[in-house]
Amino acid sequence: MPSRAALLLTTLACAAFLPAQAQTCSAQSAAHATPVVELYTSEGCNSCPPADRWLSAFAAKQEVVALAFHVDYWDRLGWADRFASPAFTQRQAQQQAVNGSRYSYTPQVVINGADRKDWSGVSTATPTRPNANVQISLGRTGDKLTATVQARGSVRLAAYWAVTESGHSTAVKGGENSGVMLRHDHVVRELQPVPAWAAAAGVPTTLQFQPRIATTTGHLREVNLVVIDAETGKPVQALKLSC
Repeated sequence: MPSRAALLLTTLACAAFLPAQAQTCSAQSAAHATPVVELYTSEGCNSCPPADRWLSAFAAKQEVVALAFHVDYWDRLGWADRFASPAFTQRQAQQQAVNGSRYSYTPQVVINGADRKDWSGVSTATPTRPNANVQISLGRTGDKLTATVQARGSVRLAAYWAVTESGHSTAVKGGENSGVMLRHDHVVRELQPVPAWAAAAGVPTTLQFQPRIATTTGHLREVNLVVIDAETGKPVQALKLSC
């Protein structure tokens, strides 16, 4: 008969190979609206590292959804940012109609849909967080995510999913930051919009999402869902899942 040690090793080995679908976790939004902080940045911009550090420290202080969008218009100036995407550059331009900025620039910080050139002095996203008119429940089974969004009244909503990773570092060898080791948190690796829908009071809407990119080994991955007012484009509630 096999020994107890052999049986234990066999059990552990079987557990290690359980399918990912057996792994589940969930989260529920708070009664107040979760702040959404967007940073538009680039590894080629020498004024961006302070904003990168600010975002890392800021997000660690409070419950926020932090999103670092790396734009690509700096790539032609001596260093190609490996996290940059033309989609993020396009998003930054499109968001001018929402956040009130007249042009795209880096580093740009947008808090709750408003352009904030005073970001370096901001220590809290909102002095008092308003009660949320939208609630989100978010769950993961394996690599599939399901969200339930419920509004208190009738309103047109839209949303987007953003997959972020933290703990990245890059030894920059060209451009304005040549010779500098840059560290990045909350880097948006995947962005998926959700078309607008008519939400009715008390009637839940189900959204589903499956990330296309695999988790990068050794980096904290979060899946964020941001629900926005379809008329104004501003966030009304957000939730992240870190498990």
